[in-house]
Amino acid sequence: MRKTLALLTFCVATTAVAEEERRPLEQLVGTCAACHGQRGDEALQPSYPILAGQHQSYLEQALKQYRSGERNNAIMNGQAANLSDGDIKALAAYYSRQEAALYTPAYPDREGQAGE
Repeated sequence: MRKTLALLTFCVATTAVAEEERRPLEQLVGTCAACHGQRGDEALQPSYPILAGQHQSYLEQALKQYRSGERNNAIMNGQAANLSDGDIKALAAYYSRQEAALYTPAYPDREGQAGE
C-alpha cells in the first residue's frame, strides 16, 4: 500500500511539474514569428532559415543543439535556452506541418528509394 501511495504521489507531482513547464503553442510561435514569420515561411533577414515544411526531427535536433550550445548562434542560443523538450517538440511539429516554401524531399525508405 505504501509503495502504491508513493508511486501515485510521484506521478501526480511529476504531472504537475510537466504541466507548469508547458507554454501555449501560440506564445511559442509568437516568439519565433518575430524573425521567421507566423508560419515560418517569411524570414525577416535573408540569413534566417525558412522553418515551414522542414522535417520535424531536424527542427527538434536543431533547437536542442541551440539550447545546449552545441550550435553557436547568439540569438538562437538565447531563444532556445528556456525551451523545454515539450516546447521543442510542439514547435517542431507545428513548423513541419506548415506548407513548405522550399522543396523538402522525403526521407528515403529502407530500400534507399524516396518515401511517399
